[in-house]
Amino acid sequence: MSTATTPSNPSHSSSTAAGGKEVGPMMFGRDIFVEALERAGVEVIFAYPGGASMEIHQSLTRSKIRTILPRHEQGGSFAAEGYARATGKAGVCMGTSGPGATNLVTAIADAYMDSCPLVAISGQVTQAMIGRGAFQETDMLGVTMPIVKHSYLITDIKDIPRVVAEAFYIAESGRPGPVVIDFPKNLQQAKAQPVWPTLAEIKKGLRGYNPDVFAGDLELNEIIGLIEKAKRPVLYCGGGIITSGAAAELKKFAEAAQIPVTTTLMGIGGFPETNPLSMRWLGMHGSAVANWAVSGEFQQRKDPSEPMVKVHDGADLLLAFGVRFDDRVTGAFSEFAKGATIVHIDIDASEHNKNKRAHLAVQGDIKDALTRLNALVTRHGGVRKKFDAWHARIAEWKKKASFHYEITPEISNSDHMKDHMKGQEDQVILPQMVIEMLYELTGGDAIITTGVGQHQMWSGQWYKYSEPRTFITSGGLGSMGYGYPAALGAKVARPDKQVVDIDGDGSFLMNIQELATAHVEKIAAKAIILNNQHLGMVVQWEDSFYAGNRGHTYLGNPENRSQIYPDYVRVCNSFNVPSEQVMFRRDLRAALQRMLDSETAYVLNVVTPYAEHVLPFIPAGRTVADMKY
Repeated sequence: MSTATTPSNPSHSSSTAAGGKEVGPMMFGRDIFVEALERAGVEVIFAYPGGASMEIHQSLTRSKIRTILPRHEQGGSFAAEGYARATGKAGVCMGTSGPGATNLVTAIADAYMDSCPLVAISGQVTQAMIGRGAFQETDMLGVTMPIVKHSYLITDIKDIPRVVAEAFYIAESGRPGPVVIDFPKNLQQAKAQPVWPTLAEIKKGLRGYNPDVFAGDLELNEIIGLIEKAKRPVLYCGGGIITSGAAAELKKFAEAAQIPVTTTLMGIGGFPETNPLSMRWLGMHGSAVANWAVSGEFQQRKDPSEPMVKVHDGADLLLAFGVRFDDRVTGAFSEFAKGATIVHIDIDASEHNKNKRAHLAVQGDIKDALTRLNALVTRHGGVRKKFDAWHARIAEWKKKASFHYEITPEISNSDHMKDHMKGQEDQVILPQMVIEMLYELTGGDAIITTGVGQHQMWSGQWYKYSEPRTFITSGGLGSMGYGYPAALGAKVARPDKQVVDIDGDGSFLMNIQELATAHVEKIAAKAIILNNQHLGMVVQWEDSFYAGNRGHTYLGNPENRSQIYPDYVRVCNSFNVPSEQVMFRRDLRAALQRMLDSETAYVLNVVTPYAEHVLPFIPAGRTVADMKY
């Protein structure tokens, strides 16, 4: 949070009143609000105007803040998340009252699940009309109460400077999350002299809120002792590593102790996936190696009623840093890391013992904890224990079950492929090939965003991430339509980086209107649509659990199944966004290069078969023993 106090509007001036408080001139509430945003360090706001927020937009026209007009409030709020995830700063979005505000709700819930700093602003009807069912009135605080870190309804114009400063401090500090500010129109139109609080005053005024929590020395020493006693330790790291800025400290600790590392989907990039200690990410579609290392290897069984036969034990010490033991990671909670002593470090004590009981639960900032653990390792002359046998076993698993794909007749002859291939089945493009080739062409130096579905999992598998904040996806909520708006936000935040949304045709279509935002605002975010004409992940579950019966998962034109529908090239071109469609593998590399070379937004529509499944796959609520790989 910025402590800058210089307003951008030259008509604004401040004076110091008795008691040393900074007092501004008489101003409209809308102008006080926008100056408060400037003082909070806001550079970009994604905002869609309406009757209850247009006053703020009038002030924004005179502000140094860049206002980006999305074509839907959900697109704007997802873009604000993309900006936040790429920078670590709070993203800012705004909509009018009623439907404008409720269109922000999905992103607010998404930010809450994924610990993303977000300030969501909603215009509100005048105070005299609140509770009367006024036109476009919605109780925004009531609607969002379960999915925010904190929320405000401004009821006094004098509170604007404090409310805005508190909102950004709360959103960005501790475990980050979304904060809602609901701002009635009559207060936007009223006038007052703002009194600008200092950061110290803001912190002092938030009684009961203490985001600066640190692990105890005794607990950290105990962790070192547990490592010295272990034979098969594993570092299991989540999004907390990234949000706390602890990637460098994690790498130093893992290499000093020589402990293998796996991450969650949200933790991807927190540890370099090219590092020999990396086992990539774990869970439902994570690497078999990571799943075995945590929970043990079992003989594969086709029927869940068959007894589990253990081949090798998993970790005997699980160092869970900045994770929440999500069900898509653990499967059956009772069987996850069953043979391990679990150490769980998290800044949010409510995560301790919520899904999985820890033997040692430590509350504290993970960057601070790792910094001090590294100091302890140095003081002790390194970790004396060697884990050679454990590393050898993991190396065997890596040879046995790395990520893999192959073309089968069933895949290349699937409905919408055979009508186009016409004897060129060897030219079929699998989704994994596209991402693998993208990684090769970019050298891993890009920010990847995704929608939600099979393409999301393949994006995690086939692109290797070496830096934090380079894989931006909707993890906890699983919001389709997230990918391209998030790419816009990430590109605005990092114009120096190549930003590519890897998307599915279902997810991309949900916020396709944001192509207009990309063109008009000159945001050169790229998109690859892995187009299989189906809701691919649901199709995979239909194949696995419903004998392939299709329950409304076909997205194409049922009257002409050989047609690739809709025609994305024509749709994108109507937005003045360059686009092309690729059907044959021989054309893929050149098309990807043209997309990467483009100086504007660009959409590459790649036709892929729908019969391909994401593997490995641990069915929901099952165990590693049920993993298909």
